[in-house]
Amino acid sequence: MAAPVSALVPENNLRLPDALTVRYGPAPLLSRFILEADKVARAAGIYLRLRNDFDTLTWLNEQQVAQGTWYPLIDMFNPERADVSPANAFWLSGENERGEIVCTNAARIFSWHDTNLEEQAVAMMYGRNDGQPCVITADAAKTISGIVQCHGATWVHPDYRSRGLSHLLPRVCRAYGPSRWPIDYVMALITMKHYNAGIAFSYGARHFSPSVFYPGHHLPEMVLAYSSRDEIYDDLETYLANELSNASDGKFASRSVSTFLAQEVINTSPDAVRHGSSRRS
Repeated sequence: MAAPVSALVPENNLRLPDALTVRYGPAPLLSRFILEADKVARAAGIYLRLRNDFDTLTWLNEQQVAQGTWYPLIDMFNPERADVSPANAFWLSGENERGEIVCTNAARIFSWHDTNLEEQAVAMMYGRNDGQPCVITADAAKTISGIVQCHGATWVHPDYRSRGLSHLLPRVCRAYGPSRWPIDYVMALITMKHYNAGIAFSYGARHFSPSVFYPGHHLPEMVLAYSSRDEIYDDLETYLANELSNASDGKFASRSVSTFLAQEVINTSPDAVRHGSSRRS
């Protein structure tokens, strides 16, 4: 189903702070998170930019697939196969001092008020539902509805892995998206391998529900990772307090033991739900 059209479509390829206008959500938290994330990234020589040129993302992906550093981009973010546009999607690029893109994360916004992920999983993945096979055993897929932000295209250049960037970038997107749309849930699909290894728990999602599988697709069996609106804000507050506030200038500049053990994700990133209006203002 069509995403809600955003009235705030920033100019393409702006510096991240310049692209931020908080229309929804707790403005002090979202603004501070974006500013602090941008500051520590710049201190590490990585410049974050907000983009909506998905042709460029597709081109970058093709180049990196050819070099063996990334998996093919899923159709959700391919403008030739889906209705991805500046009004319903965005992506984040991290560039080094030479202007080279060294990390990415992207998000699509879906309006599923009268439906849910279980019914929309095929159209979400492939851009449209032409009867492609999909096997969903994740009970939470029935719950994910309303305005949903779906993440993917998480990539870090090999020279920049194990610095914690794959933990930072999805959270930046989870801060930016709810500032522009009235998001109910944020979700991603992560590999079963990363879930079983315990790696997935450091990416910020509150809940995990196995599994989602697209037979014939290059992606393996995956786990649904998701958070409700308030849980997104809770994670941003925790990460801001523990990882960004008073962070050293070199926080994302070099490899660390903890992130080296976790490794960096180069493919698309994969209970009872507490959900309600935020108490923050």
